[in-house]
Amino acid sequence: MTALTLMAPAKLNLFLHINAQRDDGYHELETLFTFLDFGDELTFALSNEPEILVKGDTADIPLEDNLIYKAAMALQPFKQVEQGICIELSKKLPMGGGVGGGSSDAATTLLAINQLWKCNLSNEKLAELGLELGADVPVFVNGKTALAQGVGEQLTPVTLPQRWFCVVFPNVHVSTAKVFTHPNLPRDTNKLSQHWELSNTRNDCEALVKKLYPEVEKTLVWLLKYGPSRMTGTGACCFVELDSMDAAQRVLSSLPSYWQGFIAQSTNISTAHVQLDNWLKM
Repeated sequence: MTALTLMAPAKLNLFLHINAQRDDGYHELETLFTFLDFGDELTFALSNEPEILVKGDTADIPLEDNLIYKAAMALQPFKQVEQGICIELSKKLPMGGGVGGGSSDAATTLLAINQLWKCNLSNEKLAELGLELGADVPVFVNGKTALAQGVGEQLTPVTLPQRWFCVVFPNVHVSTAKVFTHPNLPRDTNKLSQHWELSNTRNDCEALVKKLYPEVEKTLVWLLKYGPSRMTGTGACCFVELDSMDAAQRVLSSLPSYWQGFIAQSTNISTAHVQLDNWLKM
């Protein structure tokens, strides 16, 4: 089999606590990642030409800056076949929205090409390569809902009930670097106790981002009509948890035209992993 199509699913940070800033500038944090059954779609096909070709919805990003291309390049030293690869991206997740689009694309690329190029690398090794591409890439390579601690590299699998979400992108791009270097970012949240509850958590970036990007605050307030709203990661996407697909669709249907949004169900196992397992059984 020389072609493979996989989803690069969205993620949500159901909370994000910042515990401290280390001497090297990195932040100690605790966050709960869950995956959604909605995301970008990538098709991988072996080609007789040796190069790596990326096409589709690439938004004119220079090839050398494209995380998909970088992920494929990271696997080149391990390839056991002569062929190159052609990758086509169908983009559904907003860029710069905090739902992990670029990181998820990179992780799905690592998972797919590892099989097509017969690299035979473990997920642990793929996650190690992924960490060089971005802090969130290992979460997507790991493919399980997880509590992340340390600087995000310590992952503990967590099983959550499946829920529906309406996710709203307020069409502003939040700079993660700007948020994490800002002097007003809280950096002293106590670490979670052994028996923590999701209801006692928050996103430590939210108050600052609302001040820096008023459209994010506007989105969070608008979503409050339907339930407790939260921002994912450093933003800009915001979300509300709902009981059913119909309830989520009603929220999406009333969304102001100047924002984008989507509905999705959470999954404890990444859709990319489910699809890849099914492909391997064919």
